[in-house]
Amino acid sequence: MTSQDETTDSKTKEETDESAAIASGDLPKVDFSTFVLSLGTTALYQLGAVPDPASGESVEADPLVAQQTIDTLEMLRDKTLGNLEDSERQLIDSLLYELRMRFVESTR
Repeated sequence: MTSQDETTDSKTKEETDESAAIASGDLPKVDFSTFVLSLGTTALYQLGAVPDPASGESVEADPLVAQQTIDTLEMLRDKTLGNLEDSERQLIDSLLYELRMRFVESTR
């Protein structure tokens, strides 16, 4: 077995463990990336870019609240500067870029 196969098997096991945890009512472990993605999803919801998870219906955008969530992500990035792994830094930077672009589009 190659190290790539071992890595794939390890990821599959982690995904299976997380799926089992969710099915049993336990939530997966929260790490920095999960937290950032959660805030990003919240901002997308506030921008009206994703439907209400409960009803599946579109929601009205609230740009003021979305801007506050985007500002929170930016503050988090600034406060963690120098302490992030490359993948975490890339995640938050690309997420902020995407959210800012969607914000501009939604406020036109």
